[in-house]
Amino acid sequence: MSSNIILVGLMGAGKSTIGRHLAKLMRKEFYDSDRVIEERTGVDISTIFEIEGEQGFRDREEQIIKELCELENIVLATGGGSILRETNRQNMKKGGHVVYLRTSAELLFSRIRYDKTRPLMQTKSPINTLRKLLDDREPFYMDVADSVIMTGKQKVGVIVKRVEDALNKVSSNKSAEKND
Repeated sequence: MSSNIILVGLMGAGKSTIGRHLAKLMRKEFYDSDRVIEERTGVDISTIFEIEGEQGFRDREEQIIKELCELENIVLATGGGSILRETNRQNMKKGGHVVYLRTSAELLFSRIRYDKTRPLMQTKSPINTLRKLLDDREPFYMDVADSVIMTGKQKVGVIVKRVEDALNKVSSNKSAEKND
């Protein structure tokens, strides 16, 4: 099993923030799949959506996730829609321990309501869009997740500790199974 930690969840769930802190704490390299795509293309995600559409973006995302999941000793923050493709879900499952950062649409909205860089939020009713995205994607997040961490208005350190505890629990269970 890989030593990687892969964070999934809807936009605004805290994947990048939690991921950076977790990587530092665990002495792992941190990657954000959206940032890698932006670095490689030289443009932001909104521009890719404008020029290539969601399909073009998802094709790029699939390639990046495949590459990143093949690395070792990393923490990977994935894009919120990355779990839509079966190939990505398979790569994530093979690539490491997948943690779903789960929260409500209302809390997500409170975190991202002023962020104009999120293409899927440029609608008349962003809160309804978030609710629909969460309803549509929740089964995929749950399917791919090895651990589910509920997030709310806690400080980053609290969530990082919850993730760390979940990883330690999995490690302890594996050790106990080997000793049986």
